Amino acid sequence: MCFSPQADLVSGVVIGAIGIDCLRHVRHRRSDHLAFAALPLLFGVHQLTEALVWWGLRGDLPAGWTQPATWAYLLFAFVVLPVYVPAAIRALEPRGVRRNVMAAFVGIGAAVSLVLLVAMIRGPVTARLADHHIAYSTNESAGVLITVAYVGATCGSALFAGYRHIAAFGVLNLVAVGVIAYLTVDGFASVWCGWAAITSIAIAWHLRRTSETRSVAEALT
Repeated sequence: MCFSPQADLVSGVVIGAIGIDCLRHVRHRRSDHLAFAALPLLFGVHQLTEALVWWGLRGDLPAGWTQPATWAYLLFAFVVLPVYVPAAIRALEPRGVRRNVMAAFVGIGAAVSLVLLVAMIRGPVTARLADHHIAYSTNESAGVLITVAYVGATCGSALFAGYRHIAAFGVLNLVAVGVIAYLTVDGFASVWCGWAAITSIAIAWHLRRTSETRSVAEALT
């Protein structure tokens, strides 16, 4: 995330706490909500990982910490998220047209993950301190195409969600992506993942709202 390692540390702890609350609200649901509810906790750990990258680049930690922390951060951002996010949103949908459409986004995400994983394996994988963010890079040459596919996979599935507030969340995410891409190119991975972590609040709100709705429905039956 932008600003500083302290910002990553605080956001990681806060978002991790939100993630624990999200998992608490999924205890009595079907397992289809579990992956979606786990996202905030994963984002929280992700932000804490970037704090390690910050400290390693600044020399506050031994040099040997920087590369493993960078790899851990990028493996989640580049390889896990493009598949995990559309799959988690798809799991919320009952069988039908929406769920089938979302399968395409899972497929796009899988292709993006594979391309970025290969780029990371081929190397080099680097991170450097930039203006209020960390600039990550690999040797992937199809930058614009992969970025568009990445955004499509992680944000597009939400647009087809049966829950209207998740669909609205998808629209908001697309707008945010456009703003972030305009403001910073080399810091996109860092700043976008920071934004995604903040959206954990929306996930928690969704789980709380649907939990309350379900409780009322059960009380009336």
